Amino acid sequence: MTEQIMKILADIRPDVDFEHETALIDDAVLDSFDLITIIGEFNEAFGIEIDVEDIEPANFNSAAAMEELIRRLVNEDD
Repeated sequence: MTEQIMKILADIRPDVDFEHETALIDDAVLDSFDLITIIGEFNEAFGIEIDVEDIEPANFNSAAAMEELIRRLVNEDD
C-alpha cells in the first residue's frame, strides 16, 4: 500500500518530497486542487470513499497520515 500511495503522490506532485514532508497542508505545500486530485486517486485506487469529515489537515499533512486514513477506511469496509 505504501508504494502505491507514494506513486500516486509522486505522479500528482513530483516536486514534493513526500517521504520527509510532515506539514503538506499546514505549510501550503499542497493546494486545494492537489487535495481534490489526491482524494479522487485514493478513492479509485483503494475502493474507498473519503468523506468531507475526513478532509482535515491532520489526515493529509504527510504520506504516513494519508496511509493511516486509507487503512482505516479500507478496514471500515471489511
